[in-house]
Amino acid sequence: MSSIFGKKWRLKPSILMLFVVLTVPVSLTIIAITYFSNDRIAREDANELVDRFSTEAIANIQGDINPIKSLIRSVAALGSTYPGIFAEDRSIDYFQAVLVHSRKIVSVYVGLETGAFRQARRIDPTVEIQGKLPPDDAIYASRVVERSKDQAKESPTRDYYVFLDASEKEVGGFSLNTTYDPRTRGWYRSASQTGSIMITEPDVFAALGLIGFTVAAPFRADGKVSGVAAADITLDGLSQYLAERKISPGALSYILDPQGRVLAASDLSRTYANENGRVSLRHISSLDNLLPAAAFGARPRATDKLYSFRRDGQEYVARLSAFAPEFGPRWQLFVVAPISDFTGEFEANNQRLLALGLAALLLQIVIIYFLTGAISSPLERLAGKVGVIQGLSGKDDLPTIVSPIKEISVLSRAIETLDSTVKSFASFVPVGLVTQLLHSEQKLELGGHSRFLTVFFSDIEAFSTLSEEVPAQELLLRVSKYLEIVTNEVNQASGTIDKFIGDGVMAFWGAPALLDDHALQSCLAALRIQRAMDALNEKWREEGTKPMRVRIGIHSDAVLVGNIGSKERMSYTVMGDGVNVASRLEGINKEYGTRICISHSVFKEAGERLCVRPIDDVAVKGRRGLVPIYELVGVFGVESELEPDARSIELCRRTRLAHDAAAAGDSVAALERYRQILVDFPNDPVAAEMTKRLAAPPVTDATRRGSLARL
Repeated sequence: MSSIFGKKWRLKPSILMLFVVLTVPVSLTIIAITYFSNDRIAREDANELVDRFSTEAIANIQGDINPIKSLIRSVAALGSTYPGIFAEDRSIDYFQAVLVHSRKIVSVYVGLETGAFRQARRIDPTVEIQGKLPPDDAIYASRVVERSKDQAKESPTRDYYVFLDASEKEVGGFSLNTTYDPRTRGWYRSASQTGSIMITEPDVFAALGLIGFTVAAPFRADGKVSGVAAADITLDGLSQYLAERKISPGALSYILDPQGRVLAASDLSRTYANENGRVSLRHISSLDNLLPAAAFGARPRATDKLYSFRRDGQEYVARLSAFAPEFGPRWQLFVVAPISDFTGEFEANNQRLLALGLAALLLQIVIIYFLTGAISSPLERLAGKVGVIQGLSGKDDLPTIVSPIKEISVLSRAIETLDSTVKSFASFVPVGLVTQLLHSEQKLELGGHSRFLTVFFSDIEAFSTLSEEVPAQELLLRVSKYLEIVTNEVNQASGTIDKFIGDGVMAFWGAPALLDDHALQSCLAALRIQRAMDALNEKWREEGTKPMRVRIGIHSDAVLVGNIGSKERMSYTVMGDGVNVASRLEGINKEYGTRICISHSVFKEAGERLCVRPIDDVAVKGRRGLVPIYELVGVFGVESELEPDARSIELCRRTRLAHDAAAAGDSVAALERYRQILVDFPNDPVAAEMTKRLAAPPVTDATRRGSLARL
């Protein structure tokens, strides 16, 4: 390694210096980036959570109250449709059904223009009603206020109570005189005046002694308001809802009216009072907790906008969001949360990260110091040894360098081999020439050698016809898909792609690296290619595109393999008669309707692991003898997807019997067996072709064994 002054640096100090220079700034940068990233993420999470909580809480509250409004609207619609129904006690059962529909409803009732009143309500058996305790097992009560029909008699108005248990069975009741008149209540007057469904301002429920708001809707008879249907919901219910949905331990949330008075608080603090039957609400700025007052005062002019502020050295995020106008009351949701609730864990992690990072950095420096010594020392000695070999100094006593590091040990053995090789080479070649080769790059040379290997050819059936039917660009894309499949599967099976010949592919196994099972690997690649093409064709069929059928021929033989060409351009390829046979086996698939055709030499090399069936014994141009050919169906014991099924095995067995008869010269038996195959396998192309050939008139120019095909 050279410095800016041209000095050669030693390996060990160079590694240590580079490690410190590169690692320390990087480590500190990573720690800083992690810290600020965590802080930014935490703040973004805080803002997102507050925004999401505000949106969801408003939606949920509206979603809880809107169904109640729908129920009361339905009650009012019933009163308009059947004017006299709420003057009858049977309407109490209907009110009870509405009451149990939602736990948020504490009472459902109707006040009539006549002054009559009917109600279904929840009760607390420990709280007195009209100065009397209800039965112990009572949880519901119905109330009926009836006014005398004969006003002249001035009969007193009676108030009837009936108590129900959890199964809505009557467990007691009483009656008394009352002055209660629903027509004087705010919910009745407001609903009558507005003429539509509404939500009242917070008020004291006369019948319950609780504080809350009322959902009320008027109903009419003969064009006039004849009564008002209503349901009560307590403010405590809203506070409980907020308390159960806190976004962080220190977060606070409030529901405010348009004037900023608190209707509900997540800390369940009492924000209202009953002052002689009138409700007094506390303003957000007058609560015992001063934080919401500070947050409310720091709000921006624009409503429904997230903002942050600081108080007592701590940062907070807040949002004031308005309920939808169609909801009715102009309520607001106010949320305040400390940023530390979201960044606290990140800050603790950052501190731990800093401590661990510094400790790890120191430990790394110590480890690198000793490790560089273990690496640099043998490497420096190996470098010296290479210099001695390169200089051909003639030293014979170069020491063997031993290292516990595998790579250095391998390098040491390689240098030992280099030393022995150079010395042997120098015994036959002039030393000057050896020195020149050692100081120059090795050059490739033309030439080759004979080797027994397996050659593979694939082609697309009826490609010329397909090229006339399919647009050029689409055809190019589809052929590329096919070539991609062939290339991947050949490489996966340790094969070598020789060349692409138009839509055909030539490949071979067993060179340049020796491969003991080259025939089996080529067969596996062929089957995988057909399986992948089947899947691709199925996809094309679904898209309405014509499929592509691939034919493959495989042959094992001794061929010439090596670099051919010229000094300017070389190609590593195979040549010989075996290549021609493989190419012609690919073409013979067309005659027999098969997809993978292999020679007998391939079957012999791959052994019994192949599932094949004999096709025919064929004559090949340039060869005197007949070449037995087979259709490859599957492979046993390699992959489950390539295993032949029982039907394929049976077809192979029966084809073998028919072929044996033909090979023995018994054409009649062979023809019968092929015809029997067509009975059970009517779409088998091999049986169909052999049946046609055996049924044809005999050839007169020469007697051939079986049915011969000219390749």
